[in-house]
Order: sequence, then structure tokens, then C-alpha cells
Amino acid sequence: MSENKKNVKDFVEGVFSAEDNSAASIGEGKLQKYSNFAIKMFHTGVLTPKEMLYPAIADLASKILAGVDTYRKLYYVNVLHIDLKYVLFIELLIGFYDTLNNPLMGIAYDKTRTRWGKARPYILLTAAPYYISILTLYYGAMFMGHTSDNDPRKIIFVFVMLFIIETFSTIYNIPRVHMLSMQTANPKDRITVGLLQEYIGGFGAGFVYAIFVPIMDFHNKGYINFPSNLLFAIMATIACTLGIIGNMTMAVHCKERILLQPKPAPISKSLFYILKNKYLLRNTIAAYSTAWVSDGGYAWDVITHLEIFGGAIANFFVELPQNILNPLSVTFIPKFQKLFKSNRTAIITLRLWDLFTYIAMVALSIPFVDKRLYVCIISSVCLAVNAVNNGPANVFEAEVGREIRDYTEYMTGERPDGTIGLLTEMLGKLIAPLNTVMGLAVLKWTNYDTTITSLPWSQGNKLVYQKIFFLYRGLKIIPTFINIIPYFFYDLVGEKREKMYIALNERRALLANEDDERNEMFEELAHSISGDGE
Repeated sequence: MSENKKNVKDFVEGVFSAEDNSAASIGEGKLQKYSNFAIKMFHTGVLTPKEMLYPAIADLASKILAGVDTYRKLYYVNVLHIDLKYVLFIELLIGFYDTLNNPLMGIAYDKTRTRWGKARPYILLTAAPYYISILTLYYGAMFMGHTSDNDPRKIIFVFVMLFIIETFSTIYNIPRVHMLSMQTANPKDRITVGLLQEYIGGFGAGFVYAIFVPIMDFHNKGYINFPSNLLFAIMATIACTLGIIGNMTMAVHCKERILLQPKPAPISKSLFYILKNKYLLRNTIAAYSTAWVSDGGYAWDVITHLEIFGGAIANFFVELPQNILNPLSVTFIPKFQKLFKSNRTAIITLRLWDLFTYIAMVALSIPFVDKRLYVCIISSVCLAVNAVNNGPANVFEAEVGREIRDYTEYMTGERPDGTIGLLTEMLGKLIAPLNTVMGLAVLKWTNYDTTITSLPWSQGNKLVYQKIFFLYRGLKIIPTFINIIPYFFYDLVGEKREKMYIALNERRALLANEDDERNEMFEELAHSISGDGE
């Protein structure tokens, strides 16, 4: 082998191989004395009922807010009367700011080590300002009054509020997303919390839709007088109140039990730890290969329900089977665990299941979009079939996401969640201009007139509604399939997965034993698991 080839091989192996101080590299002899504890830690749940419930309550607020945010562009266009082109331009500017904001927070989060934990201090201190800034945005239409279209004051107001929201969102959401991974290493604990989050959070998302669309529809038809600005303000108040209470309660009462390396790696090194995680690397490549796809960000689901299905009453019956089956789907999680044996197989099967129902809905509905009863029946059946697996699919996918993050710690000895996140986010921001350009092109392509009140068939054009239905369900069929592909190569299952967690827990015990303060935490955890120390 030539000297150049050897240098290249050494470089590649150095980039992709495990770090010297990681669980994947430390000799078994050094870790063996902690193996009994590590096995118990993997197989024994440690979360109290309250520690399972509080994250679910916090997630309820997030899902309600996500439901409200689904209609945020309707708020800009129909309530604040800002042209969607201005809105997309503002969001593009905020996206550029985000590329500066996220790295700073990612670095700060990865370097944080406090006696209260890594994530808890951020959640405790930033949940309130984050939710209050969102509340201010949705109250804006009420205190700014009725003004002309594209009023500069409102455009500036939206820009300033989105700037503030994005700032606190970054500080709050990075720790919030990774909080559960810091609480326990036991997969059953995490899946149980995920189940509660899915069930309670799903109720929150359904609550928003059950209230929002009917009120908008009845107001548009003149049955009631309920201004949209008041509707947004009320829904945001509910979400933000629950968000502040739920997250602060979670931060106070939920312990972080995962013991981390006291001194994190330099940013110049941890930034590229994504290369040492083949699973995360594959998912990132798949995600960003299609991240430029955009439907323009308008609420095409609302347009479909109000104008194609015929309004809130018709949509109620269309979605009734789905709304019944969706919360019940979480009861299938134990059955699917036994059936599929691994989270990987479950995800592939259930996501392909989703994909086929969307393909069927689009293929059977678009040619007959003007046949209201037919489209409603087809949509109802497909949504019901899809809802049967919603709970299990989301829970299994979330747990695999945590396993992939744990694999980074296994390979590197670090948990650079923020640093890796900022790298993937920066990739997303590079694609953002393409996303915005496509969004504008899609809006023009539909020929949809946003100035016409949303009433049944108010556009009066079959081709327009065929395009809208395609944006409602069809546009993301190919991206969804591409994002499934990496799971076919996911081999962190069975014995390999269990060995990884045992090695991780052995290394955490070793770290604790080398530090007096951490040793106290380790002894407390060992006592809670087995009633004795190791």
C-alpha cells in the first residue's frame, strides 16, 4: 500500500472510528466491575409516576401550540392582513438569524454542567419568556386594531415578535427535546413516557382542530360572530398557560440521572461527531435531500376541509373515525412490540402503512375532487386506516431517535446534542432559500385567491381544488418514502443494542466513581435500582 493510500485510510478510520475514551473503546477489564449495575440500569425503570406525567403535560402545551401554529399563516394573511409574500420574506430573514442563534445555544447547552443537571436550568428559566412572546404575537391583532392591508406597523410587529420567539425557542427547545434522554437509560421508562406524551399530546392537537375549524367555518357562513383575532388569542392563551405551568413543574420535579463526562470535548471536535454516528448521518442525508420541498406553508388542510369537504360539519364526520381511533391506537403499542420484535421493523412497517394510505387517498380523490360525498368517504376511510398506527409509530420513532443519540455517546464519550443539532440546522438553513422560492412558486401554481372567503367550492374551479388536494396529502409522498430508507440499514437492534447500553452504563458508573460529587449521584441511582450500591 502506498504512503498516500495509507494516510487516507488512517484519516478515514480516525474520522469514523470510536474515540479513545468512549464506551466503544474502553477495555472490558476496566468496566467489568460495573456490569451487574449496568444490566440492572438497562432493565429497571426508575421514573416515578410524576416524572412520567409532567413531561406529558408539558407536551400537551406543545401540541396545542403546534396546532395553533398550523394556522399561523392564516393569522398573518386573514387577521393581520399581510400579504403572504411579505410573510415568507420575514420567515426567510428569521431563518438566517437562526443560523447564528442556534450554534451559540448548541455550544452553551453541550458545555453546561450544573448540580441541577444539563437541561433543567434552561427549561426552568426560559419556558415563561418563550410562551409569553408567543402569546404577544397572537394578541397583536387585538391591540393593533383594524388597519389597511400590509400596514408597515404590523409587518414590523411580526418581524420583531418572530425574532424574539426564535431567540427563546432555541434556548428552550434544545434542552426540552433532549430532557427525557437525561432522565433515564431504561427503554421501557422512555417508551412509557412517550406513550403518555402521545396520548395526552394527541388530545391537545385534536382539541385545537375540533374548536378552530368549526368556529372559522360558522363565522365565515354568518352563523355566528366570532372574530378570528379573538379565536387565536384564546387558543394561544390556553396553550401558553399550560406551557408555562407544565414545563416549569417538569423542570423542578424531574431528575436528570444520566451521568456525563465532566469536561466536554472542544467544539471544533464535537461539531463533527455526526460522522461517528452512521445512523444519524444517514437520517440527515435523507432528510436534507428533500428539505427544499415546500407547499408554500398555507393551511391547505383547512382549505380542503372548508371548501372541498363542505365545511366543519361535513369534516366532523370525515374525521370522526380517525379521531376515535387515534387515541385508541396507543393501546396497540404492546401488541406491536410483540409482533415486530424490534423498533426498526415497527417503524418501517408502520410508516410504509402510512405512505400507502396517503397514496390511495390522493389517487382515488383527485380525479373526482368535485364529487363531495365520494371524496369525503374515501378520505374518511384512509384517515381511519392511518390512525390505527399513529400512536405506536410515533412512540417507536421517538425511541429510535433517542437510541441514535445514545449511540453518539457510545462512540464518542460525549452527548453533543446541541452541537450536532446546530450542524444539521445550518444545513437546513442553507436550503431555506430554495424552500422559500418553491413556496412562492407553489402559491402561484395553485391560482388560489386568498382574498375570497373560505366557503364550499368558493374558488369555483376544479383544477384549483385538485392542486389544493395534492398539496393537502400528496406533495410529501416521495420525501416521506426517502426518509424511511435509512431504517432499512438500522442494525442497532437485539443483542447489539443491549450491549451498547450496558457498555454506556458501565462507563457512566466509571465516571461517577472517579468524581466524589458524581459518586453520590451514582450511589443514589444504584440504591433506587437495586436497593444497594455496587
